This record gives sequence, C-alpha cells and structure tokens, in this order.
Amino acid sequence: MNFRALPFPFSSIKLPMRIQATREQRLRLVFLRLALLGLLLFGWQIASLGTPAFILPSPSRVWKTWQELVARPEFWGDFGITFYRIFMGFAFAAVIGTVLGLLLGASRTLGEFFEPVLTIINTVSSSIWAIFALIWFGLSNWSTIFVVFMTAMPLILTNVWQGTQTVNAEFIELARTFRMSRLQMLTKIYLPTILPLFFAGARLAFGFGARVSIVAETLGASSGIGYRLRQAADLVQTDQVFAWTLTLVALMIILEGFVLKPVEQHLFAWKKRPETQ
Repeated sequence: MNFRALPFPFSSIKLPMRIQATREQRLRLVFLRLALLGLLLFGWQIASLGTPAFILPSPSRVWKTWQELVARPEFWGDFGITFYRIFMGFAFAAVIGTVLGLLLGASRTLGEFFEPVLTIINTVSSSIWAIFALIWFGLSNWSTIFVVFMTAMPLILTNVWQGTQTVNAEFIELARTFRMSRLQMLTKIYLPTILPLFFAGARLAFGFGARVSIVAETLGASSGIGYRLRQAADLVQTDQVFAWTLTLVALMIILEGFVLKPVEQHLFAWKKRPETQ
C-alpha cells in the first residue's frame, strides 16, 4: 500500500497521540506528588504520636491552628507585607542584576575589574546583610527588601554574566560589521542568549530571597511572617510555628509551580527536543 497517496499526513494522526501522552504524563506527575504528600503526612503523624505538642504537634493540630490564624484579620496583613518585601527585593535584584551582568559580560575590562567585588558579595552571609540592614534602615520594609536584594542579585548577575560568555563570537563580528551600537548588541544579541540562564538564576534567587526574608523579619521587623514566627517561638507555640512555616512553603510552591515555571516553559518552548520520527 502506498501511504504517500493518502489524502492526509501522518502528523494529523500523531497529534492526538501526543496530546494523550502529555495528559498521561501530567496525571502521573500529579499522582506522584500526592503520594509524596501523603507519605510525608503519614510519617509526620507517626512521629507526633506520644510526643508533646510543644515539641512536635500533629498535622491535625497544625491544620486547626492554621484555620484559626486565617480567620484573623492580621494574618493577611502579615502575609501580604512579607510577599511585598520579597517581590520588591527580587524585582530590584532582577533588573539591576541583569543590567550589570550584561555590562560586565559585554566588556571584558569591566568584568575583570569588578570580578573580585562579586566574589566578596557572594561570600557575605545573608545574616550579616540582615544586621547591616537593621543598622542602616531600622525596623522598616527596606531592611527586608535590602536583604532579599543582596541575596538574589549576585545569583542573577552571575548567571547573566556566564550567559554572555556563551554568545556566538560570529554574531558579535557580524554586528560590528554592520556597525551596530553597544546598546543594540546588548538587546539584539546578548539578551536573547542569556534569557534561559537568567530564568534559571531567577528561580533560584527567588527561593533564596524568600528564605532570607524570614531571617530579616525575625531579626528586625514589627510585622510579617518572620515576626510572627519569632513571637510564636518565644511563647513556645510550636503549632503556630508550623502553621506559618507551611504558609510560606505553600506560597513558594504556588509561585514556582503556577507562575515562574509556566512562564519559563512558555518562553522557551522552542528549546524542547523534537520527537524522533
């Protein structure tokens, strides 16, 4: 039988099969995630049996405490202010880190000159930045924003800088041949090349920034999740410590799984490996 004589291509047959395979993969992934969650809850419940609640509260106790916290008006105020601080610090880090990474990568002289500074910044602990922030900004939003910025910015800058090293040299020579300006080279050649590395660094930086924001709020803040965690710890209210911690974890999972990762997959869908025929 001559398949070439068929009035429709085989790609139209394979398309529903690919959709079905994608759905099956998603369902399998959801099942694995739910199984992992169930296993963690089961282990937590077993470990809490016979253990005082102030040491390890049970999942049901933490769930009840979380429901009581959500019912309070100040819960959403603390939740919102922590998210605001994380977002602002990360936004500043993304913009400044990307610009500096492009500049250092486009100019070898600038890169060699400022490389020791970046090394020093990367070696300073987030706790130290939190102490400096408390001295410089006091009990204000800028303390936490500054700590998030100083934690996330070097990660983004480093990834962007490394991304500029992967730019095809032939593209650079061609741009110089057409007498493109430095700004045009940055936006037309460097920027598209470093975007995948930028998103990889940004996702990592966002997670680190969220964690250090809690440290900053614990050390010097009068509101936010970190402040409430410190209060609960001082009063040995372990169930509230767990409830606030799980709230932050849930926030990060939602942002990672429903915002950052989908955006990255959408922008770089063209990088997916083509299926073999």
